[in-house]
Order: sequence, then C-alpha cells, then structure tokens
Amino acid sequence: MPNRSRLLRTVLLASLACVVACGGGRVEPLAGEVADPATRRDLAGGPVIGFAHPEGGHAWLGIPFAQPPVGDLRWRAPRAPEPVTAPREALDFGSPCMQIASPLGARDGTPSGEPTGSEDCLYLNVFAPAFTPDAVPTGDARLPVMVWIHGGGNSIGDASPYDGSTLAIQGGVIVVTVHYRLGFFGWFSHSALRPEGTSLDDASGNYGTLDLVRALEWVRDEIAFFGGDPDRVTIFGESAGGSDVYSLLLSPRAAGLFHRGIAQSGSVRSTPRSEAEHAVDAAEPGAPGSSGEVLLSLLQADGTASDRGGAKQAVAGMSADAVETYLRGQPAEALLATVGEGFGGMYRAPEIIRDGHVVLTGDPMEHLAAGRYNRVPFMSGTNRDEQKLFMLFGSEHVSRMLGIPLRIREPRLYDLHAEYGAKDWKARAVDEPLARMRPVQGPTVFGYRWDWDDEGRLLWLDLGRMLGAAHALEIPFVFGRLGLFTDLIFDEDRRELDQELSDAMVSYWTSFAATGDPGRGRDDSLPSWPAWSAGEGPKYLVLDSADDGGIHTSTDTVESAGLLDALATDPRFENPGERCAVLADFVRFGATLSAERYRTGWDGLCAAHPIDPAP
Repeated sequence: MPNRSRLLRTVLLASLACVVACGGGRVEPLAGEVADPATRRDLAGGPVIGFAHPEGGHAWLGIPFAQPPVGDLRWRAPRAPEPVTAPREALDFGSPCMQIASPLGARDGTPSGEPTGSEDCLYLNVFAPAFTPDAVPTGDARLPVMVWIHGGGNSIGDASPYDGSTLAIQGGVIVVTVHYRLGFFGWFSHSALRPEGTSLDDASGNYGTLDLVRALEWVRDEIAFFGGDPDRVTIFGESAGGSDVYSLLLSPRAAGLFHRGIAQSGSVRSTPRSEAEHAVDAAEPGAPGSSGEVLLSLLQADGTASDRGGAKQAVAGMSADAVETYLRGQPAEALLATVGEGFGGMYRAPEIIRDGHVVLTGDPMEHLAAGRYNRVPFMSGTNRDEQKLFMLFGSEHVSRMLGIPLRIREPRLYDLHAEYGAKDWKARAVDEPLARMRPVQGPTVFGYRWDWDDEGRLLWLDLGRMLGAAHALEIPFVFGRLGLFTDLIFDEDRRELDQELSDAMVSYWTSFAATGDPGRGRDDSLPSWPAWSAGEGPKYLVLDSADDGGIHTSTDTVESAGLLDALATDPRFENPGERCAVLADFVRFGATLSAERYRTGWDGLCAAHPIDPAP
C-alpha cells in the first residue's frame, strides 16, 4: 500500500477514535430519502411522514419535541411545540446543538475547534419495524420503546450517528434518539437568570436535563401512534448519556416517564450550585466553566474590561437585570469562545446542577442508598479498558507523530494507568451505585462488564493491545451495526464471532426493555443474566467473544476506598511518582478524590511530586 494511503488510513483511525470517544462512530447521515405514504402517522401534535429505511423498517427524522430554545427561551425549560395540521415530512436529522466541532464530528464541514450546530436543535428521531398504517400495533401488541441519549461529555455530539433501524427490527422495539442542549446552553446557573417569579424549572439551570424530560413527555404522548408502548419505556445512553440516565433516575421531574434504565459507561454525579456559579477564586470556589467565570471572560473578550480585575469591578457595578440582559444577548459563538478545545472538542463546564427541584441537593450516592430515586429495573456496566481510548491519543506513555499513535513506549505504565482508570470508572459507574440500589429495590438491578478486545491489527498498530475493550466500542454491538467499522476496527476474519456477541447484546438489551429483566435474552437461548447479588453470589455478567472467555458471571467488584489502598501497595509500581501519576488521574477523570486530598493524602507523599491534578 502506498505510504500516503497508509497515513490516510491511520489518520482516519485517529479521527474515528475521537468520535467514538464521544459516543459512537459517525456515519454518512441518511440522505436523499423519499417520503413514503405508508409511514404517515397522525400524531396528537400533527401528522408526520417518514420513509422506508434502506436496510428495512421505517424511520422518521427531525421531529420537533419542543419549541426552539432561542431568543427569550435560551436558558429556560423547553416548551411543548405548537401543534400543526399539515403533514410534516420527517426525512432529515435536525441540527446538532451548539458545540465545538471535532474531527469528523461536524456534519456541515466546520473545521475542528470552531463553533458548529444551532441553538434550534430540539428534535428527535424514531426507528421502527415496517408497519402499514392499518397494521400499527395497538393495545397489548405494542412494542417496547428504547430512548437513546448520546454521549460526548454533555458538551458535544448529536443523534445522527446512531441509526436505530437494526436494533428496532432485530429486537422488536421502537427506538427513539434525541438531541438535548449541550455545555453552556444545557447547564447554566446564574442568580441573574432567576429573577422573582421565575418558575422552578426555568430557575433550575438544568436545561439539558429538562430537554430529556420533555422528550420523554413527547414519547408518553405520541409513541403509541408508531406502535410503541408508553408504559414500557427504557432510557439508555453511553458515557455522558449514561450519566444523564442516572440523572433522570434521580430526578423527581422524570418520575413516571420511564420504566427501565440502562447506563453504559455512565457515572453518578452532580454539581453543587456554588461550583456552577462562583468564580474559581471566590471564598466558596466555583468550577472552571462556571457562569461566574464565563461572565468574566465575556467582559474581557468584548473590551468592557482589560483584565480579570477590571471584569470583577464591572460585574460589581452591574444590576441583576443588566447581567441577565448581557448574558442573554451574547451570541452563541461568544459563549463557546470562552473555553479552549478539549479532547475531541469536549470542554469542561458544570452540569447536572443541584438546584433542589430538577436535581436533588446533596450526595447522589446517598440518595440512592436512601431510596430517593425513581425505582425502576436498572442495568449499568462499563468496558474493561475504558481509559485506553483516551490514553492512546493523550498518554505520555504512547509515542505519536503529528498526533498519530505509533507505539506504546512504556507498556508497564500504560497498562497500570489503564487498569486503575477502568477500575475507578467501574466503581463509580456500576459497583458502588448498584450496591446501594440493591437493598432498596431488590433483585431488579443488573451489572455488566464488556471485555471484547479482538480488533486485530491496522498496519503497525496492534489495536487489541492498544485499545482493547475501550470506551464506547460496545455501542455498535448494542445497535447491531458492526459493519460500520469493518475496515478500521473490526477484524473481518472474526466477523462471525463478533456478530454472535452483538446478537447476544441486542437480545439482552431488548429483553430487558420488554420485561425489565435481561434474563436469557429475547428468545430464552442465552446464558442467564442474574440480578446483582445481595450476598456472595454473582454480581454481574461479563460479555466477551465465545473464544475469549465468552459470556459468564463474575463476583469481582471494586470500591473506591479499596482501590486507593491497592494503589498504595501495588508492587508493580517502582517509585512514589508513578503511584502519584495514577492518583492524579483519579482527580482528572473521576470523582474518587479531590485535588486537595491528592496533595495531602498518603501523608503528603504526592505533594512532593509536581503533577498537576487539575482537570
């Protein structure tokens, strides 16, 4: 193969991995579809017409589930759309929400690092088996509904990469994929935005969360017209989407709107309001990306102030009304310009804000233990090598040229960082929350770990070694669409084995959506998936290829405190600096410990090692 072609393929791999880290590989969006009269559905909000999907089934794209959150509706709860009478042709995806473009992540060709998307973005998509209008299931024949929440750090991503047609047809379900406001547009809390008389929803700061609530209200009211059962709605999502699933589990505003939940590589987290609002140097410090920090940056960017001190003086002289008018009048691009580009376009900003109405105040883990949540059958899992995707493109233990990974330079340290990072993720996402939920709701909580690592080789890259069971790579298996990645990720010689695992996962996921129990799959032919044991029994299911461990149960769990103890005594580390480097990862990527605890823990050992643990 010519060198140029090799380089191109490797660059494509790098770009693909960035997108996968955000929640799935981008594919060419469905385009040029022709409205099919057989897909007309007369919804309560007005008739829609979709198309016959080229791979089977029916699809409807870009259905509005809320009014555009623009102008005066920026930073307000979503409003139901106005009903229409003329049929709407639902043939194209709605615009992605405002975000920073990432490699292969902008449908309009926006260069990486530039603003893309629109604030007018609250649209959803429906995928279903093909039914003529007179054969749409009704009554007890209605199909389970699965509502997908995309990942992307809650700051980037959209629904277009996730084609739910195969999952709908193979699993006998209705699949809905949704957009929700991201980053500063989805979660933004400032006292000036909640003047007297503001509703609790509008004052919450949790607009992205409320977008998901509004989408579920739309599903409740409209999904029966597509043959879906509004009393069997499963929310499922990956990465930030998995964390959003947890946030809905814990949100009083989402009560009764869903009946099962699946969190794929999500975690239980929320942000105190003080961190979401205050400046980082306030007496009660805020977080980077807080509304206070954004306001100071905007005032400097537009020339109102020449430096941070001047911006603080300007804020002190502004009334609450003036601050509200100023913030609401900012162009979307100006808001995004206050942050730098992070991994794959993601940026850090407070999210899932503890307002006390949409999101409860206090520690969410304590709410789970006390039963203060929407108790529905629940599945949660992680991938065995979560961190390797990020490490391949960011770790100092990997040699790269022009951002392209060449080789693992320090295999021992690469593996240690990956192992501890994945265990930390598993503790926060699966073992600790499910252990708290199990005594409250009984044997209706289920865990998994995804171990597939059979990528094969691409040129000089041993992907099975470098990526393994990395973050987000399970998504094509869940959606039953392995063919999207054949040339770059999957080994064609293993297609039959990979497809077998994908079929099993589709069967488990849709069985759970149908009954609240993954059991032995949709056709009762798979190994039994036990509930999380309250005692010494199996805790979760391991999902792997038949020739590499297969599908089996495990009792191996992780707790954050025990993980820190293991890190302190693990003989594979050669010096304290290596331990502290992993400990710093816990601060950067997780919630296991604070930056202050990093500096003071282990009798101050890590204070002697100048590793910046800040995000």
